[in-house]
Amino acid sequence: MHPSNRNLAFGLLFALANLFYVQAQQTTLTVLGHDSFNLEKSLVAQFERESRIRLRFLKGGDAGEMLNKAILSRGAPIADVIYGFDNTLLSRALQADILQPYRSAGLAGLRPELLIDQTFRATPVDFGYVALNYDRAPFQNRPLPQSLLELATPEFARLLVVQNPATSSPGLAFLLATVATLGEQRYLDFWEELRKNGVRVVSGWSEAYYTHFTRAGGDRPLVVSYSTSPAAELYYSEAKPKPSQPPTANLFLPGSAFFQVEYVGILKGTRNLRAAQRFVDWIISKPVQESIPTQMWVYPAHREARLPEVFRFAEIPPQPARLTPQQIAQNRERWIREWTQVVIQGQSAEAVRARR
Repeated sequence: MHPSNRNLAFGLLFALANLFYVQAQQTTLTVLGHDSFNLEKSLVAQFERESRIRLRFLKGGDAGEMLNKAILSRGAPIADVIYGFDNTLLSRALQADILQPYRSAGLAGLRPELLIDQTFRATPVDFGYVALNYDRAPFQNRPLPQSLLELATPEFARLLVVQNPATSSPGLAFLLATVATLGEQRYLDFWEELRKNGVRVVSGWSEAYYTHFTRAGGDRPLVVSYSTSPAAELYYSEAKPKPSQPPTANLFLPGSAFFQVEYVGILKGTRNLRAAQRFVDWIISKPVQESIPTQMWVYPAHREARLPEVFRFAEIPPQPARLTPQQIAQNRERWIREWTQVVIQGQSAEAVRARR
């Protein structure tokens, strides 16, 4: 063999061996997220290149369904990291003991009011507000409801689509808003009236917004969504020229919006603990936090992260409903059970209350 050919062959063999070595050294980290989980592709590629960690994203349905999957597989976790369980589900995740504690150095850059879990098993990534949205066009010549109770009157029959709180985090957040606003003795009466008024219940946010909401061709001009959804509608609009305002708007009925925080956590049993910790550090870093608003339409947890211009249409409700983590932990399963009995099974609010 000619010396130049021999050198070329050795060079190719060396390159192939190096490639196989690099691949063997690379860690694959599986991240379980809800269906709306999305990160900027260029940032993901940069992270993979710099960390030598390949990210594999696993969609788990709506947040409640996703958390159920993580709990059911806790003996042999289906992922290394879980993202997207929120403050309505936080106590359930902690009680199920599926999360590995990790105190990231990046916590110092986050908004202190979001640091609810002092065991450091759940790290806040973003926050937002579950809120009623309406399609502007159907309401051009008709009034909007002015209160939660008015929403359940015949004038607004068969106009609203909501998510099931047993499977959906926005559905649960809206249920909790009604509890916080109307109280233990009145919230079930409200839901009984909504049922009689033809409210449509679906399993998750995507089905509600992209199937039944009138903006997607459905027949319901009122939907439980997020206060950032109108900004997203404008951002993705392909209309020429670009509209000056979104085609949808928030309906901030007093006490109808709910403050929501989403978390990331490392699942117990992961074989890639250091890689999982590095992922947590990365997702709460400022560059990733600044990309999150137009990827998942939530507010970044990092207190110095800049917001995009379109977020001027992402209104903040004047008085969002809130419940403490302790209130949610102590009552969540009962509230969901009572809601199911009244809305899905058709029982009366009075009968359900009598069995407490």
